[in-house]
Amino acid sequence: MKLLLDECLDWRLRRDLPGHEVKTVHEMGWDGIKNGRLLALAQQEFEVFITGDRNLAFQQNLTNFTIAIIVLAAQSIRLVHTRPLMPKVLALLPSLKIGQIVTVTP
Repeated sequence: MKLLLDECLDWRLRRDLPGHEVKTVHEMGWDGIKNGRLLALAQQEFEVFITGDRNLAFQQNLTNFTIAIIVLAAQSIRLVHTRPLMPKVLALLPSLKIGQIVTVTP
């Protein structure tokens, strides 16, 4: 599965997502692009967008996008807090549907 990590997340999370093609916003050259435009770009190349932005659902009409979104709702977006969520993310991936948004909590 093709996954995109938001720029707010530590790139090292990709190590915890084996078996998937994981790119970062930075690697794609999309640094600084705001959420609506970012999601529009992402849906052309990726199946899942992983972010730590809990306000994304309130800032965008997510029904307009054909990409699944995973929001990591950890204590913070620091690696020490987001890395423990990766087993849950891996378990979710096979059942995600296009346009679905899922919040993953500790």
